[in-house]
Amino acid sequence: MAMKRRDFLRATLVTAGSVFVPAACTDDADGTTGACTVEDGAAFFPQSVASGDPRSSSVVLWTRLEDPAAQGDVILQLKVALDEAFTQVVPLTVESDQKALSDDAGVQLVTINAQAAFDRCVKVKLTNLLPSTTYYFRFFYATADGCYVSRIGRTKTAPSEDADVPVKFAYISCQDFIGRYYNSYLALAQEEIDFFVCLGDYVYETTGDPGFQSPSEDRKVSFSDVAGAITLTTAEGASYHAARSLSNYRELYRTYRSDAGLQAVHERTPLIAIWDDHEFSDDCHGATASYHDGRESELDVDRRRAANKAWFEYMPVDYRAGDDFLYDETVDYPQDISIYRDFTFGQHLHLVLTDLRSYRADHVIPEEAFPGKVVLSEEDLGQPTPAAAPYVDIDTYDGGSYKEHLLNAAAAEGYDPAHVTGNISAAFINGIVEKLNMDLPLAGQIGLISLEPGGGVQLGISYLDLGKNGYYTPIGSRYLIAKDTFDTLSQRTFEMTAGASEEMMGAEQETWFLDTIKGSDRTWKVWGTEYCLSQLAIDLGAAPAPGTLPAGLKKKFYMNCDAWDGFRNRRSAILAQLAAEANVVAITGDIHAFYAGTPAVNDDATKKIVEFVGSSISSKTFKEELVSQVASDPVLSTVEGSAALAGIIDVFLRNDVNPSLAYANSGANGFCVAEVSAEELVVTMHQIPAAEVTTDYTGKEAELADKMKKVRFKTVAGAHELYMEQDGDWKMWDLTTQAWV
Repeated sequence: MAMKRRDFLRATLVTAGSVFVPAACTDDADGTTGACTVEDGAAFFPQSVASGDPRSSSVVLWTRLEDPAAQGDVILQLKVALDEAFTQVVPLTVESDQKALSDDAGVQLVTINAQAAFDRCVKVKLTNLLPSTTYYFRFFYATADGCYVSRIGRTKTAPSEDADVPVKFAYISCQDFIGRYYNSYLALAQEEIDFFVCLGDYVYETTGDPGFQSPSEDRKVSFSDVAGAITLTTAEGASYHAARSLSNYRELYRTYRSDAGLQAVHERTPLIAIWDDHEFSDDCHGATASYHDGRESELDVDRRRAANKAWFEYMPVDYRAGDDFLYDETVDYPQDISIYRDFTFGQHLHLVLTDLRSYRADHVIPEEAFPGKVVLSEEDLGQPTPAAAPYVDIDTYDGGSYKEHLLNAAAAEGYDPAHVTGNISAAFINGIVEKLNMDLPLAGQIGLISLEPGGGVQLGISYLDLGKNGYYTPIGSRYLIAKDTFDTLSQRTFEMTAGASEEMMGAEQETWFLDTIKGSDRTWKVWGTEYCLSQLAIDLGAAPAPGTLPAGLKKKFYMNCDAWDGFRNRRSAILAQLAAEANVVAITGDIHAFYAGTPAVNDDATKKIVEFVGSSISSKTFKEELVSQVASDPVLSTVEGSAALAGIIDVFLRNDVNPSLAYANSGANGFCVAEVSAEELVVTMHQIPAAEVTTDYTGKEAELADKMKKVRFKTVAGAHELYMEQDGDWKMWDLTTQAWV
């Protein structure tokens, strides 16, 4: 039975109109019909049911039908009630030209088409619902052998806009399935909440990246379309796959949604979701991946569209494009789908969700950047800055003798000789010369370039000064970037490009976002953002044993410039406008750590908002990732004590370099629960030790609860201040004393 475009998403309206009832599945109270017995349909609904995007009069219901024996589209039926026993059935009608298989006003089921073109995923938008009301739903599937029913789903609509009621919700992110268990969901299922928010990384696109994934027999991902996947190889020669085809991405969602703990939460609580990078590709920008760190172009629009279509199919989302939105892979990216949107819950909560991957610029520092290249010359800087370092024009300096030396060393060092031209860092040149001198007789050694200005030596900023020591590497590009030097480079580049170097949301989304926040009359304006707004920098000059570190590491570094620290001027401009509004709070994921702070505009910590960062459901914690990155980096791994320093990252983060970061726990998994009222917004961080993620606590929830730590924070209406509960008292974070008072 063909259905119109709108019927895939908006199939039913809750009214007192006609009821469509297929004779094969009438779902009588005794569990039988004249034609068949209603049986458990778990095998036909392997991802169970879900709901999402609750509004005061609507919600989206989801399921997926799997039947290898069926061909093409298949017909399902839906039933909705006000009680779990389905004694108070809600009459439904379909807004379309679809005709009933039969018409019996005594039973309220409607027919829904599970289309093969969408992997037989079904999304039904129920409208004309009552606010603040719990609804129950289930799907039926008739075969020649009988009638099969899904598990019962429970959902809840938002309160009406004038309702003076509290709202309670959870937020999660980063749920790697491979070799790891969703114990966080076992704990979350015990919470009575109105909805939960996924801030991204619902799936991970790889089948076993050894940098952070260790497949086990019962927690692994495999692709049937191996030819359509991307094959990646480690330095040691091990290979694994990344999703590329639509089949690949669909199998990710099928596998992840097979988890019983995740299913249980979906069955009882509506979801509001946005994506981050792993729904497409790690550390992506737009349709460009980053696996090869600049060795080759990784722009792949077809892959991006496949990822977007799978997300469209599997997420119970109500799109800004309207009720009749249907994903069309022929539409140019990124216009193919728009996921940023907002929700109101009574008088006190306006939730605004953004998309920080589809429209953003590339990282300011390219992964393929030649370390010696000068990116800001003395003329570009315009005035002296402590971040500047000596450089020379290698084509003319000393008659070009040093250019010849660098060209001769290119093959051994692994860089392209074409880079050896123009302004080059004197420190980089000296580093190459020192290596050459080790192989030369003493009498033939090459002199080092003087680092004093004058005699052809000028002061500027090279990629080496930014922490870029290697070639084709994220270190010094996305991670571990020299802070003071990057601040100078990013600000100057931001000015020279009129902000294009740090585009994050795109002009249309940013205008919508700011207008939505400023125009809101709800008590709390909560920004659901994929990654951390608070500055995460460290000062290795203040390391516990700085004498063990090379001089080049004894400075301040940003930890992650794939996030907002890499777009600090754009962040500052946005925060300046948000700080002028009352009661703006950010909830954040991505970083795999728990943080609380007051992110502020550059150089003015008083212009701020409040941020609560939640850790990962199951993915490796930030601390674990740092230890792995240090161990795998060819430069950092040789530094004495570097692994130990990574293991105490919170000591460095909670330092004067980050005055607005009040709390840090980088070594736990878990989730956050937010409670919103007219007076305050309280966030409880549910923290599970990272070591427990490889143990399945299903059936041992009480044991898991004993291991969980709960840390509570809040902010009160009327001021952008952060409070932490300590021994039963609420203490405020004081920027001046860097203490809870």
